[in-house]
Amino acid sequence: MERTLHAHLASLTLPLVLSVALGASTFCGATEKSDNPATPAAGSGSESESGSDSDSGEASTLGVIRVTATGEDGRYNFSVTLLSGDTGCEHYADWWEVLTPEGQLLYRRILAHSHVDEQPFTRSGGPVAISAARSVIVRAHTNDGGYLPQAMRGSLEGDFTVETLDGDFARSVERQSPQPDGCAF
Repeated sequence: MERTLHAHLASLTLPLVLSVALGASTFCGATEKSDNPATPAAGSGSESESGSDSDSGEASTLGVIRVTATGEDGRYNFSVTLLSGDTGCEHYADWWEVLTPEGQLLYRRILAHSHVDEQPFTRSGGPVAISAARSVIVRAHTNDGGYLPQAMRGSLEGDFTVETLDGDFARSVERQSPQPDGCAF
């Protein structure tokens, strides 16, 4: 798998900060906004968010630009920021997902509508059943074009970094449940 770090985006990515309070790990970063409830993949629960500083206006590559997470081992909630270029129901980000580096789907967060006037945007989901040390990949998908080019890789103990995945990476999970059942607007 080819791993490409975009220097200009990497410099915008805020480092994730791990703080331990009352036995729970908290990763600081993106503002969390709620949308529809998160929908875990069968047998697991995970979600993520990735991206660069959404206030900078400098992020131009479509995909995950920021990832943050809160929780404790076995129960992390992810917030994922996407830049998807939504134009309406004809083209919109319909999910983001968390995968193992080997390509196993851990969690998929279904997005029920387009975000035309909200780019980039952040949505949260979980819980994801992983340890803080577990490396994961967070990527986004569009209804009409498949997976967006920019993903993020990292662990909750470290930073998430921008990565461009090979176009065939874990392509078979695209057909796995859960799947969106339409676009509300």
